[in-house]
Amino acid sequence: MKYFAILVVSLYLIRCNRHTTIEKTNNDVPHENTIPLNEHKINFLNPISTTLIDQNIRSIFQDKKGVFWFGTNGAGVYRFDGIHLNQFTEKDGLSNNQILSIQEDQFGNIWFGTGIFGVSKFNGRTFTSYATNERLHFSKNFKKEWKIAKNDLWFFAGGGVYHYHDTSFVYLPLAETKSISDQSLTSPFVLSRFAVYSILKDKKGNVWLGTQAQGVLRYNGKSFTWFTEKGLNGSAVLSIFEDRRGNIWFGNNGAGLFRFDGETLTNVTEEKQLTNYEFKVSGASNTNTLARIYSINEDDFGNLWIGTVDAGAWKYDGTTLTHYTMKDGLSSNAVNTIYKDKYGQLWFGTDENGICKFNGINFQKFNLP
Repeated sequence: MKYFAILVVSLYLIRCNRHTTIEKTNNDVPHENTIPLNEHKINFLNPISTTLIDQNIRSIFQDKKGVFWFGTNGAGVYRFDGIHLNQFTEKDGLSNNQILSIQEDQFGNIWFGTGIFGVSKFNGRTFTSYATNERLHFSKNFKKEWKIAKNDLWFFAGGGVYHYHDTSFVYLPLAETKSISDQSLTSPFVLSRFAVYSILKDKKGNVWLGTQAQGVLRYNGKSFTWFTEKGLNGSAVLSIFEDRRGNIWFGNNGAGLFRFDGETLTNVTEEKQLTNYEFKVSGASNTNTLARIYSINEDDFGNLWIGTVDAGAWKYDGTTLTHYTMKDGLSSNAVNTIYKDKYGQLWFGTDENGICKFNGINFQKFNLP
């Protein structure tokens, strides 16, 4: 699996030793690699040419101020305020140059889930990196430390999930939810079948976690429920999404698209006969299937959009699936992420061919003014 391979390679990258500083809050929570940006002469008024934007886009996010952030597969993250473009990498304090997720907290800090299962925060001036082996707080009593709070944040980890709330940053191994204490399955930095690749906090406050090979875990604040039926386990669940009707959708890298309506789990890919059985056997791609899903989102009309790594994008109105590939103007058939901005526009981040947008009629390659 392409996504699996990228993370496995990332885990074995040899990184040069660098001087780091440790800063602690009043709660004694470690902040590592806190680096003033002015030491690196970063200037928000100094635009970078569009030709320098990396074409392998892994994540897209628009913050409360309307600023766009484009996370890449190995070139860090780009910040675009509508006029100026700036790039941030490990040199500026990021924990890793692969940006898998981007989110914003209640104070306007931007958080990045990075390769090698790292986490970095940007407060507008400095980067702070969490989740280092020496400083990470491990759960000692998972029943007590598993909790859901209004403004909490959740991040991917190699054997579970990181939870951040009220300056507390803790690692929670998912194996513990099944009473498994095998150390090889509980490390945050070693890839295991419990590794978390997708996260959703739904409208009811439940937290959903998609894993490498164990299916999906739902945590409601009190108990844990695992979903593994109909092929949901075995391959990585790379996307979880809640639609306007409250249905929960899972995107599996191999078994396809799943819908959970609160009672029944349905494999939509099998239902629509769009399975790629060859991928499970030999890893072969097929541009006419809905099997290897990386991203799910919804447009303003209630249509579901599904991004695949080998078959472009699909639009699903609940009855009919419409297929879009490079022949239809999509910039690449490898769609890593689909993001809807504050104006309802859909952004497609791809492998090797950057970003394109869908205006309701056709796809247009994203170019800066």
